Amino acid sequence: MAVVTFYEKPGCKGNLRQKTLLAAAGHTVQAKNLKTEAWTAERLLAFVGKLPINQWFNPSAPAIKSGQLVPENISFEHALQLLLENPLLVRRPLMEIGDERMVGFDPAAVDAWIGLNGVELPAGNIEACVHGPEGHGSCGSHAHDEEEHAGCGTH
Repeated sequence: MAVVTFYEKPGCKGNLRQKTLLAAAGHTVQAKNLKTEAWTAERLLAFVGKLPINQWFNPSAPAIKSGQLVPENISFEHALQLLLENPLLVRRPLMEIGDERMVGFDPAAVDAWIGLNGVELPAGNIEACVHGPEGHGSCGSHAHDEEEHAGCGTH
């Protein structure tokens, strides 16, 4: 089984579901805080550089959902700058095993990469933002009004 370095937003229920799935498949998950990691352009590009720019971004980020940021209209340099300034805009999780990296949690791609060993997948989109009845405050972010902080990227 693999030892997966898993860059997450601490408290995110979606990331928790993903880590639980990996552990159930027999993998060891070493979780790291995406927000506090010392990202450089080179390090981040090692994960996202082969993907189209629009796939670098977390589609659940308020700035993306509101249309304030449209990844398809952002240049390479600007996209990289935005992600380095606000890592919560990065599509999560970022996963790493040795020199191999993956962005996001596509169960079929993860299964092909390291194997999910027949573990039953939860219903719904495993990459989707999962909030409890308390809203964003339940996923470890600060509780606040979505309209007021639509671009904060904390979700």
